[in-house]
Amino acid sequence: MPTMEPYRIKVVEPIPITTRAHRERALAAAGYNPFNLAATDVTIDLLSDSGTGALSAEQQAAGLRGDETYAGARSYYRFHDVVRDLTGYPHAYPVHQGRAAERILFTALLKPGQVSVSNTHFDTTRANIEILGGQAVDLPCEAAKDLDSDAPFKGDIDLDALEAILSGPRDVALVLITITNNGGGGQPVSMANIKAAGEIARRHGVPFFLDAARFAENAWLVTQREPGYENHTPRQVAEEAFRLADGCVASLKKDAIVHMGGLLAVRDPELAARCELLLIATEGFRTYGGLSGRDLEMLAQGLLEVTEPEYLRARADATAYVADLAAAAGVASVRPTGVHAVYLNAGRLLNHLPPSRFPGFALATELYLAGGIRCAELGSLYLGELDDAGELVTPAPYELVRLAIPRRVYTQSHLEYVGETLAEIAKEPERVPGYRLTHAPKLLRHFNCRLEPVV
Repeated sequence: MPTMEPYRIKVVEPIPITTRAHRERALAAAGYNPFNLAATDVTIDLLSDSGTGALSAEQQAAGLRGDETYAGARSYYRFHDVVRDLTGYPHAYPVHQGRAAERILFTALLKPGQVSVSNTHFDTTRANIEILGGQAVDLPCEAAKDLDSDAPFKGDIDLDALEAILSGPRDVALVLITITNNGGGGQPVSMANIKAAGEIARRHGVPFFLDAARFAENAWLVTQREPGYENHTPRQVAEEAFRLADGCVASLKKDAIVHMGGLLAVRDPELAARCELLLIATEGFRTYGGLSGRDLEMLAQGLLEVTEPEYLRARADATAYVADLAAAAGVASVRPTGVHAVYLNAGRLLNHLPPSRFPGFALATELYLAGGIRCAELGSLYLGELDDAGELVTPAPYELVRLAIPRRVYTQSHLEYVGETLAEIAKEPERVPGYRLTHAPKLLRHFNCRLEPVV
């Protein structure tokens, strides 16, 4: 059972309650792609934890103080002071979301043919690198291969592989550690791994950055799992992590608990100058970066609230509760459970479907049809290699479904509904059909592809 939520509800929003017949029509019209569904057709939305959280009363109040001056607004200086105190980086720029920060940083650092190395690049991160003619190389640690083990830090980068690639002939432009490792099952990265990776990168003269979208959740898991940090606060861990890197990019739609906003922050003044020019040309002036003063105020307040231990404890407990409900239904998930999402092992549950029929996508689709629950596949549809005809050539290593839990949005009864729906599917998993692609874009296909069931 999760602990009591450390907040009470002040404003409520009705959610759509639909029939299966309605959902069947909606999903067919969407080309069986959950990204194409209208929110009015979704009952419980676990597609993403990005920008989907509920604002606190203090964030709402801060928003009313927003200064909408074009240049040098006081809201920017509050944002900058909060970011500087948290990260230690002297040059901090707001942007409209994380992928904008990635695009600016990679444009300033990465030349065609160069490599970005990470524990795991997420989808838009990889796309921004490839658009610039670079290559994204993932080096997850060995423990990440065992979905069922309780290894505490499966989000770590493989340090031996990192040393090897930096010592070899490939031209590496940067090392980027994602905390937590979203593409790797929401698993945390240890402080020891961050320190060691940073030391290796510096020894080879390669810039070392954090993708810090979920920095507070990573810090919480460090306090719970890493020896030597059990008496640290999440804030102390986060501050230390940022100071081990040369800078960061972050979607603040996650761990600043806002609907829109991102961050690019660096130490090096020359790199900062290059980034600032790109920012002004594409996002907005350096003191607003495409955001309103209202946004900047709420970002600053969210960055203060997100490291509160009681908030993080309740969030972690809620996610663990969903994983326990899944396990009780006979559905395995990536262990140990992280904080922002539960990653269901669809390949194991739907073992009658080969990877070419996208079992992860099939389970996500069935969750919607059975209960109006929208979620995301992280399997062969997202990560597999396709030929020009849209047929699967190389499957993903795992067929997962991500149930991303929005921050401060759903109650325990909502989570129980998710568990009950999953349990009904698990009673007769062989009834779930596979799917085939009818339209498959070459880049970021999971956002825009269309499919049909294979009966």
